[in-house]
Amino acid sequence: MASKVAALLLLGIICFGFAAADVPADCCLKTSDKHFPAKLISSYKLQDAGKGCDIKATVVITKAGRQLCLVHPDGNPWVQRVLHAVNKRT
Repeated sequence: MASKVAALLLLGIICFGFAAADVPADCCLKTSDKHFPAKLISSYKLQDAGKGCDIKATVVITKAGRQLCLVHPDGNPWVQRVLHAVNKRT
């Protein structure tokens, strides 16, 4: 009886480990290509596909503290200009 309980407990721990590994990071699920003024952005980070996220994106943090998902700067000149302006300020 004790071995059945131990086996069941071990199986539960293994299942929990696999379930926890599949929890995605805080990812953008879709992006906006709406132009956004650089003066309203305080910082940004780039999201790459993989590592738990499905799409490439630019996560901008506004001065009001909101996170917005914009298109990735690869091949998007307006996003590159916005990020360049933010980099110059910081």
